[in-house]
Amino acid sequence: MDLRSLLSDPACTIVDVRTPAEFMGGHVVGSINIPLQEVPDRVEEFRRMARPLVLCCASGNRSGQAAYFLEQHGLDQVYNGGGWLQVNHAVAQAR
Repeated sequence: MDLRSLLSDPACTIVDVRTPAEFMGGHVVGSINIPLQEVPDRVEEFRRMARPLVLCCASGNRSGQAAYFLEQHGLDQVYNGGGWLQVNHAVAQAR
């Protein structure tokens, strides 16, 4: 997975799975906040999102868990982007 290529796709959706408080402290512009604990209850919402889906968090741990969960529930083109600062940097390079 080349993160910059994914993020340069106009259809790409960035989902930050950190808590709302963490998200308010800083996030990728245009990203959506769906905390990790809400992911199981919002699978249908994820199904309706434009692909590719790039998930991020603080370090890549929670976003990795969320990506794995969504893949196990049949979603494709779901990627763990890692930490939100890394994704933010890649967004800046991709545009």
